[in-house]
Amino acid sequence: MKERKLKKFVKPLGYALGVTGLLLSFSLIQTTEDMSVSGISDNYEYVNSSIMTSNIPVISQEAIVMKPYVSDKVEISKKFYDKDATDKEKEESLIYYDDTYIQNSGVLYKSQEEFNAVSILDGTVISVSKDEVLGNIVQVKHENNIISVYQGLSEVFVSKDQLIKQGEAIGKSGKLELEETLDNALLFELIKDSKYVNPLNYFDKKVSEF
Repeated sequence: MKERKLKKFVKPLGYALGVTGLLLSFSLIQTTEDMSVSGISDNYEYVNSSIMTSNIPVISQEAIVMKPYVSDKVEISKKFYDKDATDKEKEESLIYYDDTYIQNSGVLYKSQEEFNAVSILDGTVISVSKDEVLGNIVQVKHENNIISVYQGLSEVFVSKDQLIKQGEAIGKSGKLELEETLDNALLFELIKDSKYVNPLNYFDKKVSEF
């Protein structure tokens, strides 16, 4: 039996294929090392892990409406005039001024000590004015078409178009000459969709509940 031999052209072709494969292996190894050195491989790994495996929750906390003061010595002098209230409650919410009874469109606060009037929510100051009877008046616009009004201020700490945070001091309580002389008073009004509403119904509630 004759020994089988490879044809002459097969050997050179095998050598060529072997060399080509070896060069390709070296090239692949070098490319991988270059990617690692340049940071491409690391970056790709980081993006995948941060986007695909992140378990950090996204929390959105809705603001709660606070009272227009923080002092524990403040008390209500006159409540909001509610047409659905009892006759006695309506009578107690009337403000007497210049021989005229006026329906209270807000809440009148008083205190034995001077106190700061503070913003009930984040907002923008849309008006700062002065009235002969009510003293300094500040209006602040908030989200959800809400406007808060602070009247009777002896001093004002904010200016028109100023952005303010919830709880930020707007001004100091002042003197009001109404049915009785109040030395440390604040007449607070709340307007929702261009209508006066009872502030006591909205304190400590979420804005979305308006």
